[in-house]
Amino acid sequence: MASILDSVNQRTQLVGQNRLELLLFKLNGRQRFGINVFKVKEVLQCPPLTNLPKLSSFIRGIAQIRGQTLSVIDLSAATGGKPIEDVSDCFIIISEYNRSVQGFLVKGVERIINTNWEEVMPPPDGTGKGSYLTAVTEIEGELVEILDVEKILDQISPVKTELSEEAQEQLTLEEDKNYHIMVIDDSAVARKQIIRSLTSLGLEIDTAKDGRDALNMLLEFAEDHENLADEIPLIISDIEMPEMDGYTLTSEIRANPKLKDIKVVLHTSLSGVFNQAMVEKVGADDFIAKFNPDELATTVNKHLSL
Repeated sequence: MASILDSVNQRTQLVGQNRLELLLFKLNGRQRFGINVFKVKEVLQCPPLTNLPKLSSFIRGIAQIRGQTLSVIDLSAATGGKPIEDVSDCFIIISEYNRSVQGFLVKGVERIINTNWEEVMPPPDGTGKGSYLTAVTEIEGELVEILDVEKILDQISPVKTELSEEAQEQLTLEEDKNYHIMVIDDSAVARKQIIRSLTSLGLEIDTAKDGRDALNMLLEFAEDHENLADEIPLIISDIEMPEMDGYTLTSEIRANPKLKDIKVVLHTSLSGVFNQAMVEKVGADDFIAKFNPDELATTVNKHLSL
């Protein structure tokens, strides 16, 4: 099963073309789910798991994998379904999110499919706040659900969003000046985390749920401004989002005379050396791996102070 990812390092050319590859898997039942291949480090048969006291009810156990101790999260239980009963014939998707590595217990892993972010849509209206979906797409006439992993991880181990005293002391923005920025992320949990981390900066913050939504908002704002950077000098954008990813959004901003001077900070759970190259290729001003509130706040402070 590990061979399914053997060519992942050759797939980086997809980045920046509004394309992605999804690893398809199943939990309990026939429903297919997808996870971005760039977040997957390895897929393997579930090894023996060790139970420890006071673990979250969603953590099935601890596994020793290649000398590293990993928490194994039952994705079915974590998303409100029944726990996976027999793990002996199950698989673990080892992934990296927000500077940490974890294992996701799944019932079965199928294959990798190549698709376009334009074919990946936000969840249907009416899914509600309790939904764990961040996007959906159609593969071979069947709906594939893409889970909001950041929401799942936050309910197991909430991320720290408060700034340290040291970071607070380094903030240099003028208190009487109204700074206006935009935060773009397909995860509602991630948007709230960012806003909480930036509270101390006293910013006016608009939000958008994906790159297409953000670009439409920016173009509408730009109708009344020759240079929108005078009004919205900075945006913070996730990279992988339905309809339009953060790289494509950045390219669109740089190509528009009214938007081109807006500073763009890409803020993402994706990891890998290709990110830095893509930051330069599309013209972003900075790249931050999720989630460190001090680093986020000081980066925003830096770019708004220039």
